[in-house]
Amino acid sequence: DLRKQARQLENELDLKLVSFSKLCTSYSSTRDGRRDRYSSDTTPLLNGSSQDRMFETMAVEIEQLLGKLTGINDKMAEYTNSAGVPSLNAALMHTLQRHRDILQDYTHEFHKTKANFMAIRERENLLGSVRKDIESYKSGSGVNNRRTELFLKEHEHLRNSDRLIEETISIAMATKENMTSQRGMLKSIQSKMNTLANRFPAVNSLIQRINLRKRRDSLILGGVIGVCTILLLLYAFH
Repeated sequence: DLRKQARQLENELDLKLVSFSKLCTSYSSTRDGRRDRYSSDTTPLLNGSSQDRMFETMAVEIEQLLGKLTGINDKMAEYTNSAGVPSLNAALMHTLQRHRDILQDYTHEFHKTKANFMAIRERENLLGSVRKDIESYKSGSGVNNRRTELFLKEHEHLRNSDRLIEETISIAMATKENMTSQRGMLKSIQSKMNTLANRFPAVNSLIQRINLRKRRDSLILGGVIGVCTILLLLYAFH
């Protein structure tokens, strides 16, 4: 008798859950269709809708059936634990476990479908409030909206100008720092050269003499080449 009652409740729950899932699916598609057809929120989408009332009614009915099925499972568990059925205890435990699994699956499916429905309804409420805010903004004065847009554009232009000026100043500061570092390097090199020249005056004088001798040798070689050229020209014209 308890198994027969459990099966009857399970069949009813199966049908109810299928209808419950279809209701949630049709609810979502109906709301999407209304949102596509109407661009404004002149009529409420959710408040006092027949689908909301049907959802609440079916949810209560399913919860009641789940409660009844839970009670039947508890009674079957008490029967399997009684002292009069020791030989059939294993088979009865297997049957009880199967009914418990079915109850757990139905409970999980119910809570999942209900959570999806609540999420869809909350999203619709949020979208509805956002649309109302947008419509209220659009229904304002056109001159004020235009003036606000101009102010926003001017503010954006000023922000862009400030950003460009800051970038230019940062580039100039980086260039200044590079030039300062290069000047310091050149000064350090010049000071090192002066130090070397002061430490080795003999080397400096020797370099000057070598340069003078090179210059004198260049003059002598140029003179010899010039004389030879003149002699060759005289010889050729003679």
